[in-house]
Formats: sequence, structure tokens, C-alpha cells
Amino acid sequence: MIRPLALLSTLAMLFPATPAVAQNIAGRASVIDGDTIEIHGTRIRLWGIDAPESNQLCRGDDSELYRCGQKAATALAGLLYAIPRPVMCAPKDRDRYGRPVAVCKLGDPGPDIAHWMVSNGHALDWPKYSTGQYTAAQQRAEGASAGMWAGSFVEPWRYRACARAGGRPLECSDKTPAR
Repeated sequence: MIRPLALLSTLAMLFPATPAVAQNIAGRASVIDGDTIEIHGTRIRLWGIDAPESNQLCRGDDSELYRCGQKAATALAGLLYAIPRPVMCAPKDRDRYGRPVAVCKLGDPGPDIAHWMVSNGHALDWPKYSTGQYTAAQQRAEGASAGMWAGSFVEPWRYRACARAGGRPLECSDKTPAR
């Protein structure tokens, strides 16, 4: 006679559990920052890009400091609220905080929100995660001096590393005149 527990153990070894594919998330999005939105209480990180932190400073084309992280969040909010359409997110991964990391589009079908952020100079392609998906958009934004590219800045990942090491926002932000 086969014991039920032994049978279950044997089946588990023969057919290991496969992780469930994350469900798409859709709905009206609110902006947390330049690369994070929230839909139905779920915070979602936009896949493949990195936007300046909310307290990060950049220099404009006039060499004056401005809050580029706040400007990125405002630009994203403007995109999402200009034409009220549901945001459709297809999770690809989870970040270290357990949040879904997803490719999100404005409507179905609609433009890739991360691509729009990079194209307009409000975020950077993050090659560590994007495999270069947004490199061409970033090159066009840089060539057009769009958004952050009009002046100078520190990459958000470098800014965060400096802040984690104890640096203050002004110390970690770009302090050099415009390029």
C-alpha cells in the first residue's frame, strides 16, 4: 500500500513546481516617482530604465541646479493624466523589494511608457537590466538635448550609491557646469 505522503513526495520530485507566470496588471496608474507607478495598490517598477531620484539635482542648460527627479515624476504624471487611458503592465521580474518590474503601456495597444520617458530625456536606459532595449531612444534624446541631456547629471544608479555611502543630495548630484 502506498502512503499518501510518500506518493506526494515522489510526485513533487518528478514534477517540481514551476513558478506561476505573473498576471498582467491593468488600471488607472498613479505616479510614485519617475520610474515607479502604482495600480490598484501595487507598486510597479518600469522595466529597463532608471529615472533620477526625487531629491536628485541636475544642471540645466543654464548651469542652474534643478530637481530632475521631481521633473521626471511630473513628466510621467503628465503623460498618464493627459489622456486618461488604463495602463497595461506585463511583469518581467521582481525587484529587491518584491515589486513587479514590468513593461507598461499606455492603453492597449499603446506606447511603451519607459520608452517615452527615455525618449524625452526624463530617464536613462539601464543596460544592466534592459539589454540595450532603450539605447537608440536615449541616443536620440541626447542628440536632441532633451530633458536631462540639455545640461549635466549623474546617472541615478551612481547617485544612489553615493547616497548609500552617506553623501548628501548636493554632494551626490552633478555639480559641474553644463557640457
